[in-house]
Amino acid sequence: MTIPNPPPVPVPPAPAGWMHQELAELDDRELLGITGSLPRFSLRRIAACELLVDRYRGLVWSCVQRYRRGAEPAEDLMQVGYVGLVAAINSFDPAVGCSLATYARSHINGEIRRYFRDKRWQLHVVRPVKELVMQARAATWQLAQELGRTPTESDLAAFLGVSGHDLRDAQLAEMAFQPTSLDAPVSGQPDAAMLADLLGEEDPQMDHMLCLQALAAHWGELPSREQKILLMRFYGGMTQDQIGQRLGISQMQVSRLLGHALRYLRPRLLGLDEPATR
Repeated sequence: MTIPNPPPVPVPPAPAGWMHQELAELDDRELLGITGSLPRFSLRRIAACELLVDRYRGLVWSCVQRYRRGAEPAEDLMQVGYVGLVAAINSFDPAVGCSLATYARSHINGEIRRYFRDKRWQLHVVRPVKELVMQARAATWQLAQELGRTPTESDLAAFLGVSGHDLRDAQLAEMAFQPTSLDAPVSGQPDAAMLADLLGEEDPQMDHMLCLQALAAHWGELPSREQKILLMRFYGGMTQDQIGQRLGISQMQVSRLLGHALRYLRPRLLGLDEPATR
């Protein structure tokens, strides 16, 4: 796959053009020697650091590529990546035995992940889930290159060593990264319907819950036998004959007691001014 050229790094004006020309002849090791030996605000050190940043901007771009399908502009991620690159240049020790590219890559990726994890989430998501979101993004890009197709959920879970449940939680959490406003027009036109107009519906259980709350306020006022009859009739689905057999009374008595309980509750549940007397 051909990777497009990275956008140019916005390098500040050189402190002195002749100094850049002089240092441009030096290799990376010599430039790193300058950045590691001179004071932080030395013009010669700044010029050496700028040259190294320019030489390694392709490395920053390669780190940003795995996030190119996200909503975050690549230019913004490049700026974050440059922060990691400069940090790597400032702290690199040639004695550790690895190249600057290897050392800087971990700093660049770490800075980008930190940016996503700490600064771009619109809703609160716990840190382990945030980290799994970042790992899943990177793994999706890597597996797509290796498999030649979009990886499945099982591919990602096996690669990351996590359960499918944890991976789905991370994928749901990623939706909180940049939520859409409920007041946003659906079609992007100012006079279009709002997203909130298309979401939600009347919940029949809400009315049921409110009725139960109102009933609970007066339930204790009924005799225990009338409470049993109401439960068996309306929640047990029993007929009056079945209730009578269960309680050892006639169907007529059940009907009388049931009517008595309903006449008592009805005005109280409806909030009438003059509830029926018992």
